[in-house]
Amino acid sequence: MDDVYLLVKYLFLGLFQGFTEPIPISSSGHLQLAKYFFDIEIKGLTFDLMVNSASLLAVLAIYRADIMRIAFNGLNYVKHKRPEDRSEFMFIIYLIIATIPAGVIGVVFGDFIEDKLSSVRTVAITLIITGVALWTIRNLRGRKNDGDMSIKDALIIGCAQAVALIPGISRSGATIVAAMGLGMKQETALRFSFLLFIPVSLGGMILSFSDILQDPHLQELAIPYTLAFIGSFVMSYFSLKWFMNIMAQGNLKYFAIYCFIVGPLVLLFL
Repeated sequence: MDDVYLLVKYLFLGLFQGFTEPIPISSSGHLQLAKYFFDIEIKGLTFDLMVNSASLLAVLAIYRADIMRIAFNGLNYVKHKRPEDRSEFMFIIYLIIATIPAGVIGVVFGDFIEDKLSSVRTVAITLIITGVALWTIRNLRGRKNDGDMSIKDALIIGCAQAVALIPGISRSGATIVAAMGLGMKQETALRFSFLLFIPVSLGGMILSFSDILQDPHLQELAIPYTLAFIGSFVMSYFSLKWFMNIMAQGNLKYFAIYCFIVGPLVLLFL
């Protein structure tokens, strides 16, 4: 019976994380809430790495055509300096620039954030902040395409992503809010946000790899980890597809309303 419970627990958390990762309600914050209210304890970093890696694969699968086009044209610009390839090359540069703030903040303040800013109360408050940010830009319809971005835009979006290291501040929400606030089209903001997820997620995987190899529970939890990985991949894929449709319809307000409901409810039941 304990083995069945263990499998169900990890599958549930994998599905839960996968569903909440792409949408702007903070997957890390919701995992904290799930662990608190369902009294679930997860030891070590392996689980987090597994489910985040699964979400990364889902993003790669959905944006594979964009990734191949940007990489191919960006490389062509380096080799041949064709003007028509410059926007793709600069898009890569902007992704690199936007990755830096979260990388620096994560390395310098990662332990502080984990120790001091990961409480359930903090998540409740930051969910409300996420809701306010989403509500503020709910009706914006920008005009900027990929080729209209600037280094300043990339830095601002990167700083927004760094703020989202705090559980309850949605990474996708923060970057999309920043991008739309800078006048980007919804499609451009969405694509930049999730392509920006790739280097951040890869960086986290590299930094955590040694911790996973030293995980004393790795062998005994191999099957639960695998279930969590599969659940996270499947849910991340379909959740992102669903979110893309929501963005196309301009319905971000529903996520804001959700945050306005959940945040106060969590504070009420603490």
